[in-house]
Amino acid sequence: MDDKAWESALKLDVSFESWPGDGNPAPIKTYCYLIYSKSYLYAGFVAYEPNPEKIRAYYFERDKIIYDDFVAIFLDTFNDGRRAYGFRSNPMGVQFDDIRSRTGASLAWDAIYDSEGKVYSWGYIVEMAIPFNQLRFQHSKEDQVWGINAKRIYPREVLYNFDHIKVDRNNDCLICQYVKVKGFKDVNPGRNIEIVPTLTGTRTDTRKSMPNGKMEKTTEKIDPGLTIRWGITPNMTMIGTFKPDFSQVEADSLQLDINTPFALAYEERRPFFYEGSDYFNTNFNIVYTRTMREPKWGWKLTGKQKNNTIGAIVVQDNYTNLIFPASYYNSSASLVTDNISSIVRYKRDFASNSTIGILITDREGINDPTGKNYFNRVGGIDADIRIDRKNRVGLQFLGTSTRYPDAVAYNYDQKLNDFSGTALDAFFSHDTRHFDYSFEVQNVTDGFRADLGYMPQVNYRRGDALTSYTWIGKRGSWFRQIALSGKFTYSEDQDGDLLKSGGYVQFYYNGIMQSYINLQLSAYREMYYGIDFDYKNLLLSINMKPKGSLEFTVQSNIGRKIDYNLAALGDRVQLVGEAVIKPGRHMRLQLNHTYERLDNAEGVGRFYTANISQFSGAYFFNVKTFFRAILQYINYDYGNPVYWSVYGTKYEKLATQLLFSYKINPRTVVFLGYNDTYNGNDFYNLTQKNRTFFLKLSYALSL
Repeated sequence: MDDKAWESALKLDVSFESWPGDGNPAPIKTYCYLIYSKSYLYAGFVAYEPNPEKIRAYYFERDKIIYDDFVAIFLDTFNDGRRAYGFRSNPMGVQFDDIRSRTGASLAWDAIYDSEGKVYSWGYIVEMAIPFNQLRFQHSKEDQVWGINAKRIYPREVLYNFDHIKVDRNNDCLICQYVKVKGFKDVNPGRNIEIVPTLTGTRTDTRKSMPNGKMEKTTEKIDPGLTIRWGITPNMTMIGTFKPDFSQVEADSLQLDINTPFALAYEERRPFFYEGSDYFNTNFNIVYTRTMREPKWGWKLTGKQKNNTIGAIVVQDNYTNLIFPASYYNSSASLVTDNISSIVRYKRDFASNSTIGILITDREGINDPTGKNYFNRVGGIDADIRIDRKNRVGLQFLGTSTRYPDAVAYNYDQKLNDFSGTALDAFFSHDTRHFDYSFEVQNVTDGFRADLGYMPQVNYRRGDALTSYTWIGKRGSWFRQIALSGKFTYSEDQDGDLLKSGGYVQFYYNGIMQSYINLQLSAYREMYYGIDFDYKNLLLSINMKPKGSLEFTVQSNIGRKIDYNLAALGDRVQLVGEAVIKPGRHMRLQLNHTYERLDNAEGVGRFYTANISQFSGAYFFNVKTFFRAILQYINYDYGNPVYWSVYGTKYEKLATQLLFSYKINPRTVVFLGYNDTYNGNDFYNLTQKNRTFFLKLSYALSL
């Protein structure tokens, strides 16, 4: 920061405490300096701290520095209060970027920018260099007006937020409140072309006969791929990818998949789908890209032109994953048949931060020898209307048309020939500093299918009402936030038969040592296969971050739960624990465990006992390089003969993953890894089923 160029920079004083305080002066000084050239925006932060030993800053993976000290700059490049780019860095230079909208933040965006940080005896400094070709804005030879906010996160006894702007909590549009900065005359977004060649090598060995068969090589291949990003205009980007590596290099977090009537959803981690996914979000989850399993090629277009936002995806997939939804449960299938999947999204801004849009998805089966190719088409409109600073109204209506091949229809009890369905969602929300409430209704018919989305339940009508009141603590008080809330829900099928009714009351506390305590009492009545069930649950969750190197969470859920396999009521005890330990700035250890036991509520026997454990350990050599090991273990012990006939009396699985990662930026990487799986059951103990070695190289060339 001693470079003379900073002397002419715009200086922003990050002087307001926006949380937990309400616009009062920040207790510590932070300054942000902004200058720009034709190709770069430079941000320099000077963050004072009289006790530098209290600074919480660690080497970590990109986009995961939420609880560290860090600084950030947010840019509303269209100055419309609808979307803002966020760039963050902690004092180690670890990056975290996202795109913010009035409905929240999306991490589904990765920019290539530089950041450096350093801790001093008086605080720390962070500098960022943000290329304009990573942003979207209206190109002009004249001065532009951008909305800008500078921010500092300050985690100590409580988690403080300091901002350059004085945030009005009664205004649900934060981006609208950014300070207006004039400048950026004739800045150059460049040619906006990025070429990313990839090379992936894998070898997989599998034991074809468990447990005594030999491990045999089943796959050994080297796959080249190519992805090209082209900024057609400064605010419109097209991405094409051919023979890409659509794998992910981090294991999914384990979820309890025993006694679940509906399919589980998992986070999308594959870069092609992850990037820009916020363009396709609606109230219904109509776009869930994990349904696309093994694409051959893909094409994507995202961007904004004045008041128009556009998104489109076309992919050819080698597999057709299907969910067959119903009122009480869903079934699923994975067909080894190609399909073409297409998604189109358009939104139009109008009035004061309101939008109206359309969404169309289409999946067409190809090469079906019967000539009755599968298809699923979804289309509809949606609107998000901001009545004023406190009140919003939303609406979405969708219609679908579907046809399954005859064999699929027969095997999975689906309708023959073409059939259709509709879905409607409407909501109203009132959001202020202290008092919130909302209402939502949904109506989904039996024939509704969204095969490119996550819609495991259909044939229902539901209404929800939610309200909460929040007390905000003053600086130094024993609480940061206390909230009381309640929710009531009622749902029935299209014939008017009850599905579920009831709700919960909840107490929430946030206070010293960054502690979060949640106490919830719920009571529901649920109909399952014609049987009426009444059950209550008490949930207690405690999360604390007493120091930067330690974080832990414990949760208990005690009460009753339906056993959906047996259509019977059980007494449940569920315990969940998580501990994160950072022995130094370079190492992170995490342990998670879930225990659940379900006993027959009539006192006769046990349905099951489930244990799920996951350990993750990582050593970060620097910002760009780390080694990580993940160990996952599942143990299900079944106590009912009905389970024995399907699963046996026990099931075990052990999975390991080792990864060396060298990542210059989100798209220039070297991954070297190994993973394997062990299975066990009534007939044999844990035995290795498969193992895979992989190497991935990619390089981002920006032109």
